[in-house]
Amino acid sequence: MEKIVSCDLENLWDRLLSRDPHQVRDVFFSLTTDEQNAIRAHLIRMVNEEGWHPEQNVSAKLALEAISQQGLGSCA
Repeated sequence: MEKIVSCDLENLWDRLLSRDPHQVRDVFFSLTTDEQNAIRAHLIRMVNEEGWHPEQNVSAKLALEAISQQGLGSCA
């Protein structure tokens, strides 16, 4: 499994906030459990705290939906 290095954080967040559920899940589930927990907590803050750009808020909501639906849905 490919690890995301710190110099690639911008790419990580671009993918997590891409609004593409497949891309969100691919990057999220390539991370360690601790990294997933940190990302999930940050996304929740982006959704619930004031001060985030509305588009970031929407992207964070969609990312949380995508990672919450992992394993759900039909085989295509």
